[in-house]
Amino acid sequence: MLKALLVEDDIDLATALIDYMSLEEIECDFAADGQVGYNLIMANRYDVIVLDLNLPKIEGLVVCERIRERGIETPVLMLTARDTLDDKLQGFSHGADDYLVKPFAMEELMVRIQVLAKRRSGQVSKLRVADLELDMAQRKVTRAGQEIKLSPIAIKILELLMREYPSGVSREKIALNVWGDEQPDSNSLKVHMFNLRKQIDKEGLEPLIHTLPGYGFAIQRQGNDETAS
Repeated sequence: MLKALLVEDDIDLATALIDYMSLEEIECDFAADGQVGYNLIMANRYDVIVLDLNLPKIEGLVVCERIRERGIETPVLMLTARDTLDDKLQGFSHGADDYLVKPFAMEELMVRIQVLAKRRSGQVSKLRVADLELDMAQRKVTRAGQEIKLSPIAIKILELLMREYPSGVSREKIALNVWGDEQPDSNSLKVHMFNLRKQIDKEGLEPLIHTLPGYGFAIQRQGNDETAS
């Protein structure tokens, strides 16, 4: 089942869209303003984001721009009443993948969502370093063929480290990608990294997670490995 996020301040329209998506077997989270929408995007993984342009607190263009700056590549379908070429170009320049002008037919919206979701499914489905594997779709982690149960935050940290392998990732970038603008206390990341290393680098296995003094952390090993499939 596809999972979408709808960020729309018109409650009547949002209700109709959510009901229609349900009929199309699309699971849909909802936010009525840009700030809540942004927080949901930072905390969850979606197949498609349907984002209104004019939103309270944070405008849709700003939300789209910010998530792209955070490295989030989830396809974004922008909804707006503005239909000029300049408006569309502005949306695309801020990171939108598609643009739908109100009013629109529900059927057209569903087709566009399906197309964007298929585009995402063609992206990396698994990350792999040595015998460590992260299944992006199922959010499932295995090491040496054994499943490892990790918290959602731990999986986010691990995903970032695996994507950047073998380069290091700064503490600041990890905190920004995992918690967004709501920065954790100084000890929180340290605790999460300690627990993650404890679960990933068990006794008898090659150590993969390394601390880079004065900078951050990295997944590193000898030799070269495929990181995605």
